[in-house]
Amino acid sequence: MSSKIAVMADPDTVTGFMLGGIKDGFPVIDMDEAGVKLKELTKEYSIIITTEKIGDNFREMIDKISSANALPMIIEIPDKKGSVDRESDPIRELIKRVIGVEMVE
Repeated sequence: MSSKIAVMADPDTVTGFMLGGIKDGFPVIDMDEAGVKLKELTKEYSIIITTEKIGDNFREMIDKISSANALPMIIEIPDKKGSVDRESDPIRELIKRVIGVEMVE
């Protein structure tokens, strides 16, 4: 697996990341297509940035991928509408899994 970064999100978020220098952006229009695309991206990219909304739709798949290997790292960010209220924070869980330390607020 190469050390490539991809963004899979709504078109506005993808455009923002591409303006920021990310070369591989995949706009999501249909959630069914997003699931297929996410599986494809996990084979080629070491970091996949997606939105919390997409992450929530594919939670089981993302958890399975993340628990099996350190890479690809799937990072969920808020979309243009803001952060989703959650019981647990995926970024906090990712940090705990990667470095073995729980962050305290």
